[in-house]
Formats: sequence, C-alpha cells, structure tokens
Amino acid sequence: MSDPSSYVIRGGIPGRERLRVLSRIVHESTTRLLDRVGFSSGMTCLDAGCGGGDVTLELARRVGPDGKVLGIDMDATKIEIARAEAAALAVTNVEYRVGRVDEPMDASFDAIYARFLLTHLPDPLHVVQQFHEWLRSGGAIALEDIDFSGSFVYPDSVAFRRYCEIYCAAARQRGGDPDIGPRLPLFLRHCAFEGIGVSIAQPTGIEGEMKFISAITMENIADTVIGQGLVSREEVDAIVRELYEFAANPASVAGTPRIVQAWGRTASVPAS
Repeated sequence: MSDPSSYVIRGGIPGRERLRVLSRIVHESTTRLLDRVGFSSGMTCLDAGCGGGDVTLELARRVGPDGKVLGIDMDATKIEIARAEAAALAVTNVEYRVGRVDEPMDASFDAIYARFLLTHLPDPLHVVQQFHEWLRSGGAIALEDIDFSGSFVYPDSVAFRRYCEIYCAAARQRGGDPDIGPRLPLFLRHCAFEGIGVSIAQPTGIEGEMKFISAITMENIADTVIGQGLVSREEVDAIVRELYEFAANPASVAGTPRIVQAWGRTASVPAS
C-alpha cells in the first residue's frame, strides 16, 4: 500500500460520506461477525484501514472502558473527522492514527478487524502475516472483503454491468483484487491461524440505501477511472444517471457485491 491515491475510490470528505452509507448498509452483517468472533470487554483491538471509524466506535463500545481500540488509516482527512466525532461522543478508549498497515508496528493486540481493506492492496498476504505477528497468543482476527464477481441486480441492467466492469478494471490496474473475498480463509490458513471459519453476507433489497450504493460508488470512482483512461466523463455521467434511475424503480432489486467474512485465532501458547 503506497499512498491514499492508490485507492480506486475517492477519499476525503466525499469518501467519508460514502462510507457512512455503506456502514449503515452492512452494519447488521458486521455486528453478527463481531458477535461470532467475540470482541468483548477489556480487549485491545486494531481496526485496520478504519476509514471514518464507524466500526472502530462499535469495537470501542464492545471492549468498554477497560479496553482500547486503535484505528489506522492512510486518509488523513478521514482520520481527522473520526477523531472529531469520537471526541463529540466523549469516547475515550479510541485512538486514531494516520498510517499504513503494511509496515512494522511495535504493538500487540487481542483482536484485529479489517473490512474492505485487502482488496486494495498489492500484497494482501503480507498484511495478513503482519496481523498474525501483532496478535497475542490466542488472539482473534476477523476479515471482511468483497467479491465483485458475485454482484447482481434484477432485472438486468446494462449500466450496472458496465459499472462492475469499470470498477474491476480500475482496481486491477492499481494492483488490487476486486474478487479477493474467497481468498480470505486461505490467507488465514497460510499464516497459521487456527479455528478458521468463513461465511457470506450480501445485503440486498427493494428499497433504501442499499439500492443506491452502486450509483454512489460510481460517482466516487469517476475521477480515478477517467484518469486511468477507462471511460469518458460522458459515459460516467450516463452510467450514474441510469444507476440512480434503476435504484429508484420499486420493481428493481439491488445491493452490495458479495461479502466474504473469515475469522480465526492465533495458537494459544501456555504461560510459562
């Protein structure tokens, strides 16, 4: 991971507002994962690639005043916003830091969480290995990431298919993997995690914000994909317009790409 500009999706304030929508859409499936893995009172946790800190705050609630959560992200604007929001809510067991997760860090954690991070990275396995090194004996990991190949809408939409094609091409051109989700449990196995589990989540509906996330994302990748020469401004505008029209149709069905959730633990080392 080199710098924020390596991300396909726009950062800063517009990117933060998109993340608010996305966090609301996937809140239920993410909290089920956190329940399953067991983020609980007193833990020290890392939210890697925390974005605007929505899950960071959820983790802070779970670990309570005796625990602590560190949120790391490369986007300084999102981190600044997250700090201000945590302060406004009087959340004192959270620290936000501008940084990269592919570099060594002198820290250890009881649990690590990362959502929609590895898809952007040129060497995701290296980062998962770092996570293993940062976890204490018996420490937990929970990962969520996308599989764009599992995206769908109904009825068929030419604009939606073109959006998926453009997003995936842009992600691959920048060294990412838009279909990384199914690889998550294999990463964990390769890095010697134990008790590995995997599940699928895909929020889908006929109304509400989840129907609009494709249009919002297309707006937020517009500058990138135009800059990469993948599409013209005119085509972007047409795709965005058609995606909003599709979402507004009460007879259509839409949602997120398929999301793969994977979890595991480091080996427990008996105390000497």
